[in-house]
Amino acid sequence: MELNKVVKFLDDYLDIKGIEDYSFNGLQFEGKKEVDRIVFMVDSGLSSLKLAVENKADMIVVHHGLFWKGMNPSVVSVLKNKLEVLFKNNVSLYAAHLPLDRHREVGNNAEILKMLGARIKEEFVFSGDKNIGWIGEFEKKRDFRGVVKDIDGFLNTKSVFIENKRKVKRIGVCSGGGNFKDLLEAIDKKVDLFVTGDRFDAYHLSKDYGINVVFAGHYATETTGIKALSRVVEERLGVKVVFVDNPTGL
Repeated sequence: MELNKVVKFLDDYLDIKGIEDYSFNGLQFEGKKEVDRIVFMVDSGLSSLKLAVENKADMIVVHHGLFWKGMNPSVVSVLKNKLEVLFKNNVSLYAAHLPLDRHREVGNNAEILKMLGARIKEEFVFSGDKNIGWIGEFEKKRDFRGVVKDIDGFLNTKSVFIENKRKVKRIGVCSGGGNFKDLLEAIDKKVDLFVTGDRFDAYHLSKDYGINVVFAGHYATETTGIKALSRVVEERLGVKVVFVDNPTGL
């Protein structure tokens, strides 16, 4: 398939310009004009790019791309090494950061709720006037430890958690780097369980307000969207796709 057709599909499906972001989302490096095999990954670190090439990528689609607002654009050192991998192998790179976090069908947060069997109820965690995360609810209250077990199983992770309620129904999810502001929003919106990636010192705040918190890992919570997107691309465009795992342990 022609590269420009894949890019147009991704741009439209993800509404790539629909949210202000500090990532330069979309096609970040243009490689060969024909795409037969797309490798989907979370990150664009040098080891990830090399793994994608080893997996015979014509195109790489990632959550965390190479170019961010405020970074030095000089093509030197590490950035030069990364671009050399793409240039020498004629491989395209496409990045979708916040557009993939917030997508209601294949986004990181929607996918986590879907995997847990919760139904999306309202928007959660905002960047400007656009939501990034979602709040979902179970039909009936569930045992908290069972939910943690499911999260660990689905995401292949080992969560750290703070437990204040034995049963939970209302869940707020913000993949990757959740923080105090997000937890305060979860408290304000009467959430029983706040699920995020990065760990922060939420102990006393969660205890004071009686909210459960799960830290499932930045990388693990951001594998869900890229995997779901790969399935949609395979189904809609008919190109070969593969998710390549390169976990960070964080």
